[in-house]
Amino acid sequence: MAESKQPADHEGGASGGAGAPQTLLSILRAESGLIAGIVTTALFFTVGKGWLGYLDSLPWLGLMFVWLFGVMIWCAFGVVRHADALAELLGEPYGTLILTLSVISIEVAILATVMLGKTPNPTLPRETMFAILMIVLNGMVGTVLAVGGLRYVQQQYNLQGALAYLAVITPLAFLALVIPTFTESTSGPTLQWQQAIVIGAMTALLYAAFLRIQTTRHRKFFVQPKLTAGKGVGQTPAVTPSGSDTDMGDSGHHGPIYSGPVHAVLLLATLLPVVLLSKPLAALLDHGIAQIGLPNALGGVVIAMLILSPEWTAALQAAMRDQLQRAVNLSLGSALSTIGLTVPVMLAISLFTGTPLKLGLSSVDIVLLSVTLFVCHITFSGAPTNILLGFVHLVLFGTYVLLIFKP
Repeated sequence: MAESKQPADHEGGASGGAGAPQTLLSILRAESGLIAGIVTTALFFTVGKGWLGYLDSLPWLGLMFVWLFGVMIWCAFGVVRHADALAELLGEPYGTLILTLSVISIEVAILATVMLGKTPNPTLPRETMFAILMIVLNGMVGTVLAVGGLRYVQQQYNLQGALAYLAVITPLAFLALVIPTFTESTSGPTLQWQQAIVIGAMTALLYAAFLRIQTTRHRKFFVQPKLTAGKGVGQTPAVTPSGSDTDMGDSGHHGPIYSGPVHAVLLLATLLPVVLLSKPLAALLDHGIAQIGLPNALGGVVIAMLILSPEWTAALQAAMRDQLQRAVNLSLGSALSTIGLTVPVMLAISLFTGTPLKLGLSSVDIVLLSVTLFVCHITFSGAPTNILLGFVHLVLFGTYVLLIFKP
């Protein structure tokens, strides 16, 4: 089996394994995103400090934005590549868990950097979290189900795992984004400090409990199910607890394969430029949105697309390989992590620094979030999935995009 995979690995420019010889050129090509991130970060924090002083010129602003956004996307894909390599070494569900946590850590780092800056944006965390939920639960899930249904007609996933995700996502989403709109202890869509402490602590504890259950007691809920003899369409598939049948298979990883510690170090190194460049990117976004007259919510959408683009690509690739469970883990895991990790961190920063933080959504956004979660529960109420369910989510995603520009 190992011998049969070597030619494909060499065709993709990979080394073929941890013990295979690697050329310097192949390593540099594989780590080009990291190199670009280091160079860009060095330029912006040395000779480029004054470059952000010419933002009144739209061509210059556009050039700076394309440069920064492109490099950060490049680095984000590098983070996913190293997370994928660790996923292959550790297996499921640790693989998609590492990938999800790596991607969402980019969100937490960007928002924390903006919150701790000289001109914090009190609504950016809310807009980013809501954008991620809408993009993941409608855009990502919709395209995954539509592409998978188009190619395979119907696809199987582990129903217990999907329901476990939604059982945690639903209350946490309402606690973080809906409850602050209706609290009476403060004016505006904010939380009193006692409320912030309790909600932040409960969010963190529930997310920690979910991770514990996902990786130990109910690990089999999050692996690809296998139909056994006598099981047909519409029936609950049997799940084998271990072995090759439960693995997600080839994750589509391309590039040199190093040891686990090397990939972990490179993952953190590739993540660092994304964090450091988030501050100038936020300045470009704020200035550009104000100068052009675009909706304020667009800033959160841009950051969400930056964060989710690698994971969305990985989920689509999994659906194309008929590995729907990996796509479900990636999509629903991203939605859960963006609340479970971001909310406690943002509330902690707000409490310790006195930075204003507005979490509550508007009435229209609350309705859209409620409909989205309701449809998700219907979509994942029974296996298998089909293309119609994907279209339903895409319609909701289109509605979200429309309401950004025409609220």
